[in-house]
Amino acid sequence: MITITSTRAKELIKESKGLIFSTTFIKKDNTIRTLTSRTGKQYKSKTGIEPPYKPSDYNLIPLYDMRKKAFRMLNFNTLLTLSINKTKYIIK
Repeated sequence: MITITSTRAKELIKESKGLIFSTTFIKKDNTIRTLTSRTGKQYKSKTGIEPPYKPSDYNLIPLYDMRKKAFRMLNFNTLLTLSINKTKYIIK
């Protein structure tokens, strides 16, 4: 496994252009979760209301969860591992 920073992990995810990848991170309740997701899909609000905050201000990125078929936010402050393009990374 290759060790990278969370900034480099963010760049790799943004460069994935819709490829499916896997991440492991710590949730708010301190449990570890594995997320299989992709970028490229955009969330459309049914009510047309804008979100109350910008995810980039809080070091978050919106992703589409492939297993639960719903949108999730990935917090780069709690990111542990990233598996993308058949390469596994450990986040330092």
